[in-house]
Amino acid sequence: MLVYMLIFLSALLLAVGATPLAKRLAVRVGAVDQPSPRKVHKVPMPRMGGVAIYLAFMAALVAFGEWFPIAQVVSIFIGATLVSFLGLWDDRWGVGPLWKLLGQIGAALILAFSGVRIGLFPYAWLNVAVTVFWVVYITNAMNLLDNMDGLSGGVAAVASAYFLLLAAMSGQYLVGALAAALLGASLGFLVYNYNPASIFMGDSGALFIGFLLAALGIKLRFPQNYVIVTWMVPVLVLGLPIFDTALVVVSRLRRGVNPLTTPGKDHISHRLVERGLTPREAVLTLYLVGCGLGMLAVFVTQASIAEGYAVGGAAALVALYALWKYEFKGRQAARG
Repeated sequence: MLVYMLIFLSALLLAVGATPLAKRLAVRVGAVDQPSPRKVHKVPMPRMGGVAIYLAFMAALVAFGEWFPIAQVVSIFIGATLVSFLGLWDDRWGVGPLWKLLGQIGAALILAFSGVRIGLFPYAWLNVAVTVFWVVYITNAMNLLDNMDGLSGGVAAVASAYFLLLAAMSGQYLVGALAAALLGASLGFLVYNYNPASIFMGDSGALFIGFLLAALGIKLRFPQNYVIVTWMVPVLVLGLPIFDTALVVVSRLRRGVNPLTTPGKDHISHRLVERGLTPREAVLTLYLVGCGLGMLAVFVTQASIAEGYAVGGAAALVALYALWKYEFKGRQAARG
């Protein structure tokens, strides 16, 4: 726990110190997000906060981490660096969606072939395919969730905190160290990104965070319980970005537009604001949702098969109801 605390505090302090420098750099190189009718912010915003998150995360782990197995650590670092670099390039010069997707698939394959892969199925090719899908989905889900001040960074902090807790409970040092560093870096950046934000993390930060959370979810193991139950643990911890992405995809497909490249105010955060919450209240509400899902995940680690599937099934039913309420019923009411 002392090592976890050192990693967390160093990442936190480094992110607090590095984010203002990243803000100045973003302005100097022109990585600035301009306001538009489809966006929430009203003034130009620097969007290289991901650089500060990346540096704080890496520096804290290099300073205090003790690594084994080394091949898996290197694959996580290489994959996370690749997606962060693609995001950074996109923040400044733009990257086509196909190239971003191919880069994310490549990063996921690096994980899979180093041994960081899902092991639910009896066929190796199927485990690799599901691993790639999971990594690409969560990576993009955290990027899509970055649509309101403090949302993606705060949700990442909540998820990292639960991954740290779960890793400590099951004695998984690697997952715990990575989660502690990501928690510290996310909170340090959130000092400047919480409403009203003075800097955005940009794709460089959101893709980096999403990739790491996906990798942490794969690495978590609970040998004291059945795999057919514990596979739900990372799904629950990351349930909010999973749901938000599903909501956006369904909404945009129903409107006949590309779900990944078409921007819009159709996220769960925007819909909460439409129903009367302020942006800050909407973000805080979603933090609480993330905390609630994390508590369910902790319960599932100790649950029987019947208990685990009762909890997972109930969470799925709530998600389906929310999808119906916010997308189908909500849109019909708006048209009426």
